[in-house]
Amino acid sequence: MNRRHFFRQAATAGVGAAAATALTAPLAAPAIAQENPKLSWRMTSSFTKNTDILFTASTEIAESVKEASDGNFTIETYAAGEIVPGLQAADAVAAGTVEMAHSCCYYYIGKDPTFALGTAVPFGLNARQTNAWFSVGGGNELINDFLAGYNLYALPAGNTGAQMGGWFRKEINTIDDLKGLKMRIAGLAGQVMQKVGVTPQQIAGGDVYAALEKGTIDATEFVGPYDDRKLGFVKVAKYYYYPAWWEGGPAVHAFFNLEKFKALPKSYQRMLKDACANANTNMLARYDAHNAKALKQLVAEGAVLKPFSQEILDASYQAAQEVYAEITAKNQTFKKIYDSQQEFKKDGYLWNQIAEYTYDTYMMVQQRKGTL
Repeated sequence: MNRRHFFRQAATAGVGAAAATALTAPLAAPAIAQENPKLSWRMTSSFTKNTDILFTASTEIAESVKEASDGNFTIETYAAGEIVPGLQAADAVAAGTVEMAHSCCYYYIGKDPTFALGTAVPFGLNARQTNAWFSVGGGNELINDFLAGYNLYALPAGNTGAQMGGWFRKEINTIDDLKGLKMRIAGLAGQVMQKVGVTPQQIAGGDVYAALEKGTIDATEFVGPYDDRKLGFVKVAKYYYYPAWWEGGPAVHAFFNLEKFKALPKSYQRMLKDACANANTNMLARYDAHNAKALKQLVAEGAVLKPFSQEILDASYQAAQEVYAEITAKNQTFKKIYDSQQEFKKDGYLWNQIAEYTYDTYMMVQQRKGTL
């Protein structure tokens, strides 16, 4: 080390051997060892390796931490099912089976509907608003105050952007066409869909294709064109609807066992925070870069692209307000976080209307004219 070399030279030059020895041997090496301990963690994902943009976020976090720590802090990553099923990833973290998970909060609404607010709720925040709410709107603190009761701490580590409304085996034109359908759909969206006649099913991503192929379900939502094409949904359900009004900007989180995270050196905590922030940005960029091309390919392969009708959107919006009223009436934690998001959303869409929406609308007109 340069520091030791300096002190050895200083002693030789007459600074004093005793002083040099006192400053180097007893203090420097133990301090460095304490600040950069050798640690090996495990991270289980809720996603399979064939959904590579989602799964890559976990490996990217591990690589960043390993590099930043000079190899002292390593994290082994595991796909859904390799340690625990995908929908049990955060449970494994809370129990201490693994130290980390990469998952979505809303997979765990069976414990408390408040979990949904950590990912996305129907007619909620878009991707930019979600990131802004977490980072500067108090969202991260609110969610982690809630998660502490489950021995969890979480950091945003991905966002897919607005998703597609899913794949249907038959055409959906009116609200009546939804009645009786069995649909794979997660989070509070399932409760909203239930109000308009759908029977919601929560199925891990790796099992969706088989369920759709066998007719166990009639429809599914997942993410968007890039992942949907890789999973082959167009082969078993050709009607492809948009948008996913239930997921305007869903966050994916890195979950940590709370006690183990708190016990880390501050430098390692900072490495994890920086790694998660980087993965968060990169996931959205990758989806923005790949979805359009994949959508064109899906249409070429037979997908029938259709928007949800205004009737379906309006009925779903009304059903969502009923769900929120029911939950907030009896769950104060949900109400506190939901109210925070609602206030943030109002200002967010005000700004969107003034600048973003106006600009995007003009550019879409140019695209239709063929001038882009």
